[in-house]
Amino acid sequence: MSFYNKIYKISPVWLQHIYVSLYGLQWNKRRFGGEFNEQLKKFKEREVYTHQQWLDYTNKQLIEILLHAYNNVPYYRDKWNLVGFTKDTIQNITVETISKLPFLEKDDLRKYGKTSLLSTQKESGASFFQSSGTTGTPTSILFSKTMHQKWSAAYEARVRNWAGVDRYMSRGMIGGRRVVLDANAKPPFYRYNLFEKQVYFSAYHISPQTVDDYAKAINKYNPAYMVGYAMSNFFLARFIKEKGLSVPAMKAVITSSEKLTEEMRDVFKDVYGCKTFDGWSGVEACGLVSECEHGSIHISPDVGLLELLNENGQQVQAGEMGEVVCTGFLNYGQPLIRYRIGDYMRLSNKTCACGRQMPVVDEIIGRMEDVVLGKDGREMVRFHGVFLGIKKIIKGQIVQETIDDIVINIMTDSPLDKEEKEILLKRIYSQLGDVNVQIFEMKEIPCGFNGKFRPVISKVKRVSR
Repeated sequence: MSFYNKIYKISPVWLQHIYVSLYGLQWNKRRFGGEFNEQLKKFKEREVYTHQQWLDYTNKQLIEILLHAYNNVPYYRDKWNLVGFTKDTIQNITVETISKLPFLEKDDLRKYGKTSLLSTQKESGASFFQSSGTTGTPTSILFSKTMHQKWSAAYEARVRNWAGVDRYMSRGMIGGRRVVLDANAKPPFYRYNLFEKQVYFSAYHISPQTVDDYAKAINKYNPAYMVGYAMSNFFLARFIKEKGLSVPAMKAVITSSEKLTEEMRDVFKDVYGCKTFDGWSGVEACGLVSECEHGSIHISPDVGLLELLNENGQQVQAGEMGEVVCTGFLNYGQPLIRYRIGDYMRLSNKTCACGRQMPVVDEIIGRMEDVVLGKDGREMVRFHGVFLGIKKIIKGQIVQETIDDIVINIMTDSPLDKEEKEILLKRIYSQLGDVNVQIFEMKEIPCGFNGKFRPVISKVKRVSR
């Protein structure tokens, strides 16, 4: 624990509110100063691009980042030289031929992210930020001030504005930051960031027993919208609904980091009276996918090039699920080129009524780690659907220990009876066949250290291509 965290932990709640507010002020200046307004204007202007304009723009940005990486980033120059690429051949790479370049694996980013993956051309005000580290091993991403402002402008234009809100409005946030450090803390289970009008709720304390305090804070601060982890936001809204608590209407719920389901959308609509907007990004800032006002999920080509690849490394067709491989256009201090980030999406070929000619995906599927493997090699997503309709279950988690062994952790408001357990087992057997299943009824299923609740955990290793 850092010195500042030690001071924060022993401080009274009123002083923690001040610390959070001062941190928010510093954070606000970093993100929204400098080039932010100019970049925000440019991101909005590009939304009217045609398909051809987007292709031309993407190829131009691609060549610029590739040449920069070859000239200034030792990792790429050495690796590309080993497989026969030179400066002349690099500058002929296009969107159609980028697959000739090798992948950047997550292990390499962890190993070389602070050394040979850094550009020799230093940008001012650069700081490292860690990914949330779903698997427990976060990566460190370098953000210069300029890059941070570009990324914030993209988020404002394509996420907040598309959802009908902006950075000036009050908001509630549920993320991975531990604003309430004690696992056995008493209310309040939030801290207030005065300068950004942000209520930062703890993702680690949401339960039927604590929901009254969360609802009290929503009524007190009246946030215009909620943002953050999809699952944690869902648990909070569902507990509010189940306890019959009253909270003010909101303009939007903006979710990220986890799979958004129709059930979640319905609960948010019932509790907050608003639409939910799905999205995908990450601290790596090498790609942005967001839902527009007409309900389509668009890729932002000016943030980065996203390839959706099948198991043979080929671009998938419309309707097919592909692994996301991203090449970011914003970060010149630590370029991420053909980075295997570990997520899946399903490609679409539809056009959107919004008129934007930006690529569309049918579905943001999520992490490889959230996929259950069958004995025949099938990869099954949204496996936590086995809990649907069993009303006693408050939270459920599937842990695939081995290809033959499944652990089910559940929180219930009363013990499951024999028939309910049989329904649960039948659903699992119908998808996985003859496997060993253990069911544990628990008082609480803990979140990961990053604050995310993982409904599916697979410890089975996949065969890398």
